[in-house]
Amino acid sequence: MNDIEAYLPHRPPFLFVDEVYIKDDTILAEHTFHSGDWFFKGHFPAFPIVPGVLLVESMAQAGGVGAKLMGIYPKSLFMFAKIKEARFRQPVHPGDTLKMEITNVRASTVYLHQKGIGKVGDTTVAEAEWISIASGVPE
Repeated sequence: MNDIEAYLPHRPPFLFVDEVYIKDDTILAEHTFHSGDWFFKGHFPAFPIVPGVLLVESMAQAGGVGAKLMGIYPKSLFMFAKIKEARFRQPVHPGDTLKMEITNVRASTVYLHQKGIGKVGDTTVAEAEWISIASGVPE
């Protein structure tokens, strides 16, 4: 599925999902980080890596698209309420494609609890669990 912007309010340069698919009860997604991405200039110039918070953001964006593909539409814009158990195992570099596997722990129109794993190749680079709630802000 390529029309990500039809499912997310995010726009470049803060859109971190290229593809999203549903397989059984799992949301599968990908995003390729490019050397020209804005954050690499300062994180870190001599050793550019994707900030961990953007890896969690990527998974949450993928989870938001996936929830909608599964028929779960929020009453208003979902926003982070809690990020828990985030772990960053390996750095992600320019040119790497982050492959994400997201599952819904609990999902409704006002509450979205998800967990995800991010991989580059076969190597797990990040894991996180998060809760988003409907913000009251129209989507």
